[in-house]
Amino acid sequence: MWKSFDNGCTIFHFHIFTGMDSSIFTDKAKAPATDDLKKALGSLYSSWAGLVDFVIQRHPVAVEEWNYSKSGWNCRIKDKKRALVYLMPGSKQFRVSFVLGEKATQKVLAADISAELKNIIEASPVYAEGRGIRILVSNKNTMADIEKLAEIKLSS
Repeated sequence: MWKSFDNGCTIFHFHIFTGMDSSIFTDKAKAPATDDLKKALGSLYSSWAGLVDFVIQRHPVAVEEWNYSKSGWNCRIKDKKRALVYLMPGSKQFRVSFVLGEKATQKVLAADISAELKNIIEASPVYAEGRGIRILVSNKNTMADIEKLAEIKLSS
């Protein structure tokens, strides 16, 4: 299910282990360097880097890790137990993914975030690992809600 709203953000739910979109970086032999990411994301590179910094500053044991899969190169911010945030680079856009457990879902629904995002989360199917939420970032307007989601994810 796709849901678009005014601020340029497209959000949909998915099962976290299927339905992954392709990364712009598909050469298995070459992990993306910072310059590659800057060129691919353009003006949104600062939003990507800001989110990575935001998560690592609030969760100092977290590390940024690039992985290659059949979808291409993607980035995870994780600690020893779990993935906290998934990032998939695209051309002048990127996707941020979270898996929210029930406690985090309830906190998000009570938080000061957009009503559209809350509606999508409520409509998302519940799986054993939680609710999978993917957010397409095509402009900087979505970053405040994404940081709130990250903060809640980190606290749960």
